[in-house]
Amino acid sequence: MVKFFNWFYTTEVHVFRLINQYFDRKHVNTFFRTVTHFGGARFTIAAVLLLILFTSGTVQLLAITSAIALTISHLPVALLKKLFPRKRPYVSLEEIHVLENPLQDHSFPSGHTTAIFAIIIPFILFYPVLTTILLPLGIAVGVSRIYLGLHYPTDVLVGCLFGTTAGILSFLFIRMFVLSL
Repeated sequence: MVKFFNWFYTTEVHVFRLINQYFDRKHVNTFFRTVTHFGGARFTIAAVLLLILFTSGTVQLLAITSAIALTISHLPVALLKKLFPRKRPYVSLEEIHVLENPLQDHSFPSGHTTAIFAIIIPFILFYPVLTTILLPLGIAVGVSRIYLGLHYPTDVLVGCLFGTTAGILSFLFIRMFVLSL
């Protein structure tokens, strides 16, 4: 079992380095430094609140669903960051490219990835045509967290799982109790 975990960690570090190695590419850097903010608290909370306040009908209900998903998805994130205080890659590994003033909390799981998936999944479930826009956005946010040296791939995968699960459960809950979905 120890051999498996060593192999898994070595593989994960290899994947991390494959993505993080392009940090100095100007256009790629600009893209990932921008897209990462779509998973941040300011953007996700503001986007959901603006949709709740300035839309009506189905879009407003989906925004409420996303707000519920965003809220419930971050309970396990906060708990796991305390239970499994995994150091961020730029702390644990050498020769990592990272932003100036990097985050100081724990790495596992990725809150940005959790947040973006929590808010996009209800919209994807109701309007599948949005998948072509929203899913690449969610994936880009997740990859940006690795690219910027802030998360390991498993941090991002678990964040994606939490956000997706919260989005699905919130959607099903709202659909069950509100006839218009």
